Amino acid sequence: MTDRQALSGGAVDNPAVVGGAAYRRIMKNHTSSVPSPSSPSSTPSTPSIHDFATWEPVLRLLLASRSDRTAGKPMRVAGRIGRSGWSLALKRPVPSGRAMLTDDIREELDAVERVQSAMSVAKVEDISFTAVVEPSGKTALSLLGPSPAVEPGLGNPHPGALLLVEDAVPEPWRRLPEPTPAAVPAPSADPGLLERTLRERLPGAIGATDEEIAAVEARLGIPLPDELRALYRVVRARWTDWAEDDHDGPEILCRAVNCELSAVDDLHIADAASRHFRWEHAAMQTVDTPPDAAVQGLVGSPGWIVFGDNGGGDRLAVDLTPGPGGHLGQVIMIGHEESTGAALLADSLTDFVLGRPAEERRAPRTGPSGTAWVNRASTRSIEEAAHPGLEALSLGVWDEAPFSLAPLAGLPRLRTLTAYADTLADPLEISALPHLEFLSLSPDDWRTLLAADAVPRTLLAAAITTYGSEDTLTIVSVANDLLALWGRPQIIRTTLDGDLGPQA
Repeated sequence: MTDRQALSGGAVDNPAVVGGAAYRRIMKNHTSSVPSPSSPSSTPSTPSIHDFATWEPVLRLLLASRSDRTAGKPMRVAGRIGRSGWSLALKRPVPSGRAMLTDDIREELDAVERVQSAMSVAKVEDISFTAVVEPSGKTALSLLGPSPAVEPGLGNPHPGALLLVEDAVPEPWRRLPEPTPAAVPAPSADPGLLERTLRERLPGAIGATDEEIAAVEARLGIPLPDELRALYRVVRARWTDWAEDDHDGPEILCRAVNCELSAVDDLHIADAASRHFRWEHAAMQTVDTPPDAAVQGLVGSPGWIVFGDNGGGDRLAVDLTPGPGGHLGQVIMIGHEESTGAALLADSLTDFVLGRPAEERRAPRTGPSGTAWVNRASTRSIEEAAHPGLEALSLGVWDEAPFSLAPLAGLPRLRTLTAYADTLADPLEISALPHLEFLSLSPDDWRTLLAADAVPRTLLAAAITTYGSEDTLTIVSVANDLLALWGRPQIIRTTLDGDLGPQA
């Protein structure tokens, strides 16, 4: 890994969205030395991301917050700064009898904003950094540029999940709905009644034309169900249809349809891609549909047509791919705090608008869960967790002898394994798990696999299990070794030298 590589070089997409075209260009084939403070890219009024002075206020604040200083020994500090937020281990004042004000942390804000200004000039969205400060004050600051193959970490400067296969997604995000050819609309579905009711509630509303509805169907690639067509024939819900001084119109519409109705032009499909995920979390998710479930257990479906919002961020959709116990065209809620599944609200859109909720029909789980958590406070053995349907296993905090993975050998659906440090008796037993797509291990366990050339090549993504206190450069080194196995873009490291003065 080249130590002195340029940190910028192109427009940047949001680093949380892995694989963006512009984002992939960042730092590609850039291997130049770091510009000095006197270079044209650095002026007194415009701080440079490559100027040590840009980072000096942040570093001084981090050092001042350290209570574990040891005289005569180097200090290491680290953090992450993004264009819209930051994660720094700083001690903040605790005001007495009032809420914290921006002036209470003015020094922190000024220090961070100086870096953010430089990031804006460099068109960089997110930077992790780590610095080693010698007792003399001599400082080596390492800036860790983003990679299109690495998700940003959460709450610490370490890298997040490594995307080993471009555009790969976890298995639940690949799951399509099961066909339900016997599904029919609920007896309560009545497009005629729905349309008459809405015309009474919304006299004078402007409805969508047949041409406008046809355009929506062409864009979505599926015909709208009769009830949804009836609703939009009455009101197309465009903001431009209300007069500027009509402040009551949107509220009247909301009461009439029992939700915040989307404009006809905003109808969309709630497929799996519409639900954001982080690999570390999503890989532990499992979805299933019990035999009598009204709604299929999915991340998303090509048959979930979103027509509104409940006012709290949860999407409402007409379901054209119901579960075995559901109805074609039932209304479901896709929760914004959940990454899988949806809840049944009404058996039909007619019921929903008329305020007739569906009876709660929760299908009981049959058989063991596809996700297992083995730790000192939950399941306490791999033998207890192992079964043919197991998809994801987490080995967590553990104070006893490490586990053998032998009980998992050959399980047909096991695709995810995450393990804390010192929970594996022999990391090489992972070779007996032939279907792994995601693996999260401690740095030492990854080194064992790398040294033995035993990293499973079935992996789509990977992560390094850390606790926030590990040396960031060590974590980055392991991450880059894993990325190299798949020929994926490396995490670029830029080194800046400076002097913070003698440390007490």
